[in-house]
Amino acid sequence: MNRPIRLAFSPDSDDIFMFWPLLEGKVDTEGLSFTAERADTETLNRRAEGSDEASAERPDVVAVSIAQYARVARDHLLLPHGMSVGRGYGPVLVATGATAPPLASFAGKRVGVPGLRTTAYLVLRLLLPDFEPVVVPIAPYARAFEELRAGAIDAALLIHEGRLFYEREGTAKVVDIGEAWARETNGLPLPLGGNAIRRDLGPELVARVSRVCRASIRWAADHAPEVSRALLAAETRADVGLDQASLDRYLAMYANADTLDAPADVRRAIDVLFERGRGAGLLPADARADFAP
Repeated sequence: MNRPIRLAFSPDSDDIFMFWPLLEGKVDTEGLSFTAERADTETLNRRAEGSDEASAERPDVVAVSIAQYARVARDHLLLPHGMSVGRGYGPVLVATGATAPPLASFAGKRVGVPGLRTTAYLVLRLLLPDFEPVVVPIAPYARAFEELRAGAIDAALLIHEGRLFYEREGTAKVVDIGEAWARETNGLPLPLGGNAIRRDLGPELVARVSRVCRASIRWAADHAPEVSRALLAAETRADVGLDQASLDRYLAMYANADTLDAPADVRRAIDVLFERGRGAGLLPADARADFAP
């Protein structure tokens, strides 16, 4: 293959953390060249299934929600590194006010969700089967809070950095779905996102790309303060309001040992997530995770 390997990932800090060393020339690319594009989570999920008409070509490596990987597994392998995992924490459902009512009270209500292909939406649907989803894009950051204040939605499901700052926006936690997932699964972590690689690259190229991506993540982990400072200096989402402390907190949550290589309990959690999603009729009947080397 003579063309560059096309990467697509979100503007969120954990995704950029993983790929920054690769794109900045910090690791051996084994003779490969790479291009990168960034898009919000639901756009990336559409790109993986080829349903984004705005782009002519699918990425070779694309950051996807783990729930969405179940729908695109026929054409993709899941890289065993690069995952975002919540261990007793995860996306947060919030409502306006100093205190929020219990989750069950939102049955039949309008709930803002970041996308119908996201893991957050799938898990919330497993926890609360009867609600009306309203897709509220994660960018701009303030959109979900504006919709809440306007009364357009009764609650909002927050992912990525938004889940750090809900209290300063005058909202209260209804449920942390990572906490709820752990209770429902005897302590399993919640696998939220990962990187899918196209099967049609062939085994040799898949293995090379996987090695390079793994090396990039390892370099970032070994040089975390340097990468963190670079990410903050390059941050363009002024409305998010990240500072060094909040960025480091976020990276500790979602760019950590689980990101370097998915351990056995994370792989088990994916199996359980797919099993429960299939049982609820929310995922394809043949959904399963197939890992690249």
